[in-house]
Amino acid sequence: MKSEQQIYYEALDWIHGLGRFGMKPGLERIRAMLERIGNPHHKIRFVHIAGTNGKGSTAVLLASMLQAAGYRVGLYTSPYLQSFNNRMAINGHDIEQDELVELVGQVRPVVEEITADEQLGQPTEFEVVTLLALAYFARKQVDLVVLEVGLGGRLDATNVVTPLLSIITNVSLDHTDVLGDTLEAVAVEKAGIIKQDIPLLTASDDPKVLAVIMARALELKAPLYCLFSPDNNTTGKTRPPAVFRHMFSEQGQIFNYSGYNRSYEKLFIPLLGTYQLNNAATALAAVELLADYNITVNEEAIRRGLAEAVWPGRLELLEQSPKLLIDGAHNAAAVKNLADAITGYFKYQRLILVIGIMANKDVSAMMSAILPLCDIAIFTKAGLPRAADPGYLAEIALHQLGFDQQKIKVVYDIASALDEGLNLAGPEDMVLVTGSFYTISEARAYWKQSCKKSKACNSDNI
Repeated sequence: MKSEQQIYYEALDWIHGLGRFGMKPGLERIRAMLERIGNPHHKIRFVHIAGTNGKGSTAVLLASMLQAAGYRVGLYTSPYLQSFNNRMAINGHDIEQDELVELVGQVRPVVEEITADEQLGQPTEFEVVTLLALAYFARKQVDLVVLEVGLGGRLDATNVVTPLLSIITNVSLDHTDVLGDTLEAVAVEKAGIIKQDIPLLTASDDPKVLAVIMARALELKAPLYCLFSPDNNTTGKTRPPAVFRHMFSEQGQIFNYSGYNRSYEKLFIPLLGTYQLNNAATALAAVELLADYNITVNEEAIRRGLAEAVWPGRLELLEQSPKLLIDGAHNAAAVKNLADAITGYFKYQRLILVIGIMANKDVSAMMSAILPLCDIAIFTKAGLPRAADPGYLAEIALHQLGFDQQKIKVVYDIASALDEGLNLAGPEDMVLVTGSFYTISEARAYWKQSCKKSKACNSDNI
């Protein structure tokens, strides 16, 4: 007889096995599957969040404040960092293994039925995971779901929902093979989440991007709130929110927020980076706008929710001596933010980089943003076919970016690369692991396992 753990892993194997069918943009399959299980998403209220970077952090900060106010909040994010179950959580608790297994048993016949339909064809892994999440949140009768877009927006499986509020954090170039190679083209895909008469909040400040978003919002009569462009609001609330950093340390940052109707002094978030202040301002503005739906969050809940927000893998300091920092920067804009944060928030003697990037990324642009800060660069790869060969990364660093050959190392697995970085580091140095969420996920898991074995880590993050 199979154990519960075996049954759980079989369910995961089935889900991940769908990955071999790749990505198929479109909403027809997810809509057909949802209809066959009773359209659970019609029973839930949503905040829908798209954006190139920052959407996950914004989602976590918003969900944490709503939870602190007493709401039962579902959170759907991707990719996961430690466990698949991280993808769907309620009030900070991941879906239980037995519940996931039960849901897989419910939807698997539906997936097979859709697969047999010649017009619809095989659903993708992300479509099925989204189906599972929407069924789970409806079953648990949550008050609200903060729903993060997977890729793009217009044709993303999450775009079947009609939310209370849509959010576009920002737009920069990423996944250009799918979304387009201009800001305007990517903006069109992100703006695809805008719905008729549904308010849209955006933290984008690029004029080209805003022009696309404004045009789509106007077409759909969607009230538009622009955090950083007061002339572009279409709502009468002409003064946009503002955020000012008060002080910071390696443990977090304190800031003031002046919003549409409410202002707060000395709010604390345990997330680092000036860009996280923008994400916090976006989440706070969203809280203000949700008040129009009688979803209220008082000041105590706002302060507690922000302070208690947990989002591993984003400028996460795992060790102190030497410093071990991991960050899931996975495109050029995110790496630029990472580089700014390293110089602005941390003190160290030497910076030792451990980096692994996916092959479909602009690896040259990503590395050019971080290599000038590094004393040693260790190129590595996550254990999946889409990871770029570390030898190729080293060649770009050497021949295109002019990085010193004596400072380059190539290590073909992340565990060995992390060991190499920590062995090279002195007590005042910092080891930085970045390049993709897959890279930092493997590094974090290996670090956690090593800590438990040695009991020598000087960290509370185990």
